[in-house]
Amino acid sequence: MITVSQLINQSAARLERISETPFLDAQTLLGHNLGKTRAWLLTHPEENLSEAALTPFLLDLESLLEGIPLPYVLGHWEFFGLDFHVSPDTLIPRPETELLVEQAIDWITAWHKPCLVADIGTGSGCIAISIARYSPDVHIIATDISIPALQVAHKNANAHGVAGRVNLINSDLFPPIIERFDLICANLPYIPTNTLQRLKISGKEPNFALDGGSDGLDYIARLINKLPDHAAKKGTALLEIDSSQGEKVCHLASRKIPSAEIKIMPDLSGKDRLLQIKLP
Repeated sequence: MITVSQLINQSAARLERISETPFLDAQTLLGHNLGKTRAWLLTHPEENLSEAALTPFLLDLESLLEGIPLPYVLGHWEFFGLDFHVSPDTLIPRPETELLVEQAIDWITAWHKPCLVADIGTGSGCIAISIARYSPDVHIIATDISIPALQVAHKNANAHGVAGRVNLINSDLFPPIIERFDLICANLPYIPTNTLQRLKISGKEPNFALDGGSDGLDYIARLINKLPDHAAKKGTALLEIDSSQGEKVCHLASRKIPSAEIKIMPDLSGKDRLLQIKLP
């Protein structure tokens, strides 16, 4: 027999070579397999684990050691206080993207009337669904070029009770509709190809959802070029960017829409993270 604390300690020691948070990862994985909270694990260190409980945990641990990201092993991940299904067909939701959702909700609140929102490149649907959960008067059209990603997003929309207000469409950037959007949100691929090849996430998350081309701006530039055809009067676009791209995206936006009000917003670490374009 092995106890909770013994298993966590042994697993964390094995995870040290691949994780910056080995103890937390071991606790999260064990809690997931036991159906227990981290608080329960910490208050029951001497609890003996049965073979039936140990076997699936060890299989998941091997998956981690093989390089599969923890959220994919768990099958879900938290974003904006909500739990989202994730799979290798979708990016793992990240805390820095919560800035986009916060700004979107603030904009919708100030709009003071129902509005039509676009989420371009929705992936797991975490942006669109988070906005819908906290903004009951919006209708959102969320697009993605990946059908498997849209299937995950559909599962999440149903799980959070917003499927009636989040319309998922298979499309490259904007959907083929005549309606114009009051608010356009997008977290498109923005990592330069050469940079991505040097990152640990390369090949572990879907590269097509990360690779933004030679300068990281292929998709963002395409979206900016299409904005005048899809944004409503006085509409706003919120685009997540790489911290190195602030000056370049401002230039792209001002050249395409000279009359727009353009602003770069920093994330909690002070890095450029969000491009805001307010149309006239």
